Amino acid sequence: MRSRIFIGVVVLVGLSGAGITADNTINKEWSIINFQDPVVVKDRLVMGPVLIVHDDLKMAQGQPCTTFYEFDPAKGPGEAIVSFHCRPSKRAAVEQTKLTLVASPAFPCKRLVEYQIAGEPEAHGIPEK
Repeated sequence: MRSRIFIGVVVLVGLSGAGITADNTINKEWSIINFQDPVVVKDRLVMGPVLIVHDDLKMAQGQPCTTFYEFDPAKGPGEAIVSFHCRPSKRAAVEQTKLTLVASPAFPCKRLVEYQIAGEPEAHGIPEK
């Protein structure tokens, strides 16, 4: 019973907020999201708890700046699921991590086209391939 409550609290905290860590004045923004239904991210099918990390340093170096990791509330981040170059867009900051999903003609589930991490004034578009 305690473990269920603990896992529920960890997932709830992840859904309602995001963390920001400094890396020599370059930021990494992250958020934990629980996809209850399958979602297409770039060219991968994602479901369950996921850690989304956006790395400004990698973006400045021209490397894939966004990575989605498997996430186990008891163990933390696991293997990378997908990485890509995002398309940043200025937006008003949001209180909770925001996901923009659209119907996908290629799959029977929705496709994630953009995400915005809580507290950040930038959204990140996701390429289709």
